[in-house]
Amino acid sequence: MISFISDLLVDLIGHLSFVITAMAYFMRDMLILRSLAVLSGLVAIVYMYLISGPLTVLFWQFILLGVNGWQISSLLRERRNISFSEEERELFQTVFSHFAPVEFMKIMRIGVWKAGEPGDILATKDEPIDDIMVIYNGEVAILKGGAEVALLRDGTWIGEMSYLQGGNASATVRVARRTRYVSWHKDELTSLMKRNPTMDVAMKSVLSSVLINKLSL
Repeated sequence: MISFISDLLVDLIGHLSFVITAMAYFMRDMLILRSLAVLSGLVAIVYMYLISGPLTVLFWQFILLGVNGWQISSLLRERRNISFSEEERELFQTVFSHFAPVEFMKIMRIGVWKAGEPGDILATKDEPIDDIMVIYNGEVAILKGGAEVALLRDGTWIGEMSYLQGGNASATVRVARRTRYVSWHKDELTSLMKRNPTMDVAMKSVLSSVLINKLSL
C-alpha cells in the first residue's frame, strides 16, 4: 500500500510538470511564461531524481533552467528601466492592458501626442488616412452622410479599419471638444508589429474588437 501511494505521488509530480508547462503556453506576459517554465523545470528535476531518470535528461533540464533564469533576469532589468508618465500609465491601464509594459513602451516610442481643437477634422470619409489614432481625453463626432451619428470619447480609435484592411477612411471624424490623442504613422506601426509578432496579434485583437463595436453603431 505504501509503495502504491509512493508511486502515485511520483506520477503526480511528473504530471504536474507537464501541467505547468501547458499553463505557460497560455501566458502572454513573457515574464510569467518564463517563470512557469522555471517552475516546470524544477518539478521535472525532482521527478527525474525520484525515478532515477537518465542523466542526459537531467543535464538538459539544468541547461533550460539556466536559459530561462537568464531571460527572466533580462526581463526584470528591462522593466526596472521603464517609467510611465501619468498619461501613459492611464492609457496603458485602460487601452493597452493586453500588452506587457515593455511592449507598450515600444509602441509609445513611435507615437506622437497631439491636441485637436473643436472643428478639426481627423479623418475624412473616402480619403486616404496615413495615421491611426487613439483618444486619450476629449470627444469626437462620427459623421456619415454629413450627419452626426455618434459622439465618442476617451479610448476611441480612429483609422483602425484602414490600418487593418487598407483603403481610405470609412467615416469623417471631427473634434467636438478639445481633444488630446496619440497618433502613429501606419507604416511605422506596421513595421514595429512585423518585428514583434506577439504584439501584432495583441494589436489586431484589440482593433478587431473596436471595429466590431463601431460597425454596430
